Amino acid sequence: MTVANTTRDTRISRASSTRVLSALIVLLAAAGAQAEVKLPAIFSDHMVLQREMKVPVWGWADPGESVTVSIGEQKQTASADEKGHWCVTFEPLASDQPLSLVAEGNNRVEVQDILVGEVWLCSGQSNMEFKVKDCWNGDLDVSAANFPNIRLLSVKGPGSQETVEDFKGHWDVCSPKTVGNFSAVGYFFGRELHEQLNVPIGLIDNSWGGSACEAWIRRDRMEGNPQYQPTLEAEDKLAADPDPKAAFNKRQADWEEQAAAARKEGKPEPPNKPWWNDPVTGQLRAANLYHGRLEPIKPFAIRGVIWYQGETNAGRAYQYREMFPLLVKSWREDWGEGDFPFYWVQLTNFNAQQSQPGDAWWPELREAQTMTLDRLPNTGQAVIIDLGEAADIHPRDKVDVARRLVRWALARDYGREMVYQSPRYDSMEKKDGAIDIHFKDVGGGLRTVNAGRVDGFAVAGNDHKWVWADAKITGKDQVEVHSEKVAEPVAVRYAWADNPVCNLYNTAGLPVTPFRTDDWPGVTVNAR
Repeated sequence: MTVANTTRDTRISRASSTRVLSALIVLLAAAGAQAEVKLPAIFSDHMVLQREMKVPVWGWADPGESVTVSIGEQKQTASADEKGHWCVTFEPLASDQPLSLVAEGNNRVEVQDILVGEVWLCSGQSNMEFKVKDCWNGDLDVSAANFPNIRLLSVKGPGSQETVEDFKGHWDVCSPKTVGNFSAVGYFFGRELHEQLNVPIGLIDNSWGGSACEAWIRRDRMEGNPQYQPTLEAEDKLAADPDPKAAFNKRQADWEEQAAAARKEGKPEPPNKPWWNDPVTGQLRAANLYHGRLEPIKPFAIRGVIWYQGETNAGRAYQYREMFPLLVKSWREDWGEGDFPFYWVQLTNFNAQQSQPGDAWWPELREAQTMTLDRLPNTGQAVIIDLGEAADIHPRDKVDVARRLVRWALARDYGREMVYQSPRYDSMEKKDGAIDIHFKDVGGGLRTVNAGRVDGFAVAGNDHKWVWADAKITGKDQVEVHSEKVAEPVAVRYAWADNPVCNLYNTAGLPVTPFRTDDWPGVTVNAR
């Protein structure tokens, strides 16, 4: 072979090698560009899947990629759509042993130590977010939290006006190391269920302190409605402000001036006291938490929802009459599970006690919450008018709050025979300068605590002037109310104050629900 030929062959060999190497790089790049099969954070090790109902599982892959998902002996296959989304649905699961979930496409993803049991979503604002470790005797509850069949998941992330598909988080096995920072109401609710039912419990804490009700609802469900349009426009204006901090300071100063004038005249402070939050990604703007916190976990199979929220909306209580039922209905519709249980905590007692009966916004918000019981099926309310603290909007007794909630679930969803709801006003009857009040849902009957007399009632005549009333229990479900100061009473109120002095219960220890028999306009009637 000549030198020339050898040189030519060398060049050919090098060129061929370069072409092969280039082709290999292209192939590797193409393989790397393929989207891996991926599961959202809610499908992670130690999770709990809801028993006795169909279980959706979803994730992402390359558009058109075939994905096979298996749980136990069940196997489902789906193709990712043009955006790379896929979803499969499993028939109801049952297992006494931990299971694994495997998703396979161009790669393989496995989730281990999965239990099948009861899953509850715990949502709302700061009293739902309130931590186990901060409760009365929280150190004891944390120390004793060795419940490997209770699993905990916290959903975090900023608010958004656009769809958010996932969040950063993972399921934890309940232990003294993991429970301290979890929702106290959620944990104590789940612990009671676990001890009563002896099944695995999955708890999803999806709460944000100070959050407004509208932040948990899609905008298109509120837009154009005169009930909500002023609220939406005000929040959008704040979000568009180039100097939101200065705008906040101005609103705060204006409110303080109005509040000082009201206090000087002996009137309630104006509602909707301004407080700072991010007007773009914070927890007040409509739809922010629906997209940022709810969409990433929807439609994960759940038994139901427990909810503790309303403090932020108390200054717009009349609006809440429509907004809160809208939230419940919209969650149910978007989840696709039907009318799942939705149980909430009524606002507790808070602020200074009033020397004279009158109007206030917290009782109006409680009234709006109670109205929802009659408007929507499969709902329940835990009355905690006796569990609050005048000087602290975050009372530390969360065990009893959870116990009043869990009664609803045990009786309504798990077939336990027990009294589970607080007595409610049913009807009134005028007679001889007095009014007989009849209650429903009294269980074994009515009783008082801490005193032989009945505290908390007020009456008014046609002049709309309220005075404290004398009251006595006259039957299993009846109380007689009167006052020497009102010859012809026409209306009655009970526990109608931010922090009422009241002591009427049923024999199961559940307090009577605050109520009024009048429909006279309240202090929040026009607040938007």
